[in-house]
Amino acid sequence: MIARRLLLLAGAATAVAGCATKPDAAQAAARRSDIDRQVDAALADLYANAPGARAVAANAQAMLVFPEVFTAGFLVGGSHGYGALRRGNTSTGYYSLNSGSVGLLAGAQTRTMFIFFMTQDALNRFLQSDGWTVGGDASVVLVDAGGMARLDKGNSPAILGLVRNQQGFMANVSLDGTKIGRLQI
Repeated sequence: MIARRLLLLAGAATAVAGCATKPDAAQAAARRSDIDRQVDAALADLYANAPGARAVAANAQAMLVFPEVFTAGFLVGGSHGYGALRRGNTSTGYYSLNSGSVGLLAGAQTRTMFIFFMTQDALNRFLQSDGWTVGGDASVVLVDAGGMARLDKGNSPAILGLVRNQQGFMANVSLDGTKIGRLQI
């Protein structure tokens, strides 16, 4: 009897939580619009301040843009952000980024993250995944903004990562273990 009530209570709580986390159409549209606005601003900043970035983006099959990734930690830390997958100037999906780490780290920072899929095969593997982990599902080569100008379609790896606008201090910058999942908005 008590077990049955607990099971019913757990089921009700799950149903309520599911309703609370699924946005209605207006909320979803507003959230997509907000993410798109931030992505547009991040791309404008990238193109204005990183020589070669526009050419790399033009050669990419698609790119993930996370305009604001917040990272904080002291020995144990984590990162979180929202972004969009862009093909040309169109968002084709919305994603969340999450990671956790343990080790010698301390501080907090915000940063903008770009992941360029330079080959169709790399993009297909990302799109077909149910949650994608950097370092586990794919290797992402980090480049700096100055290095973008030296890349072209002939010598770039399958997936490029770029981290910009670091504000604050964090004693550990790595993308390995970063989990990216599709948002249902």
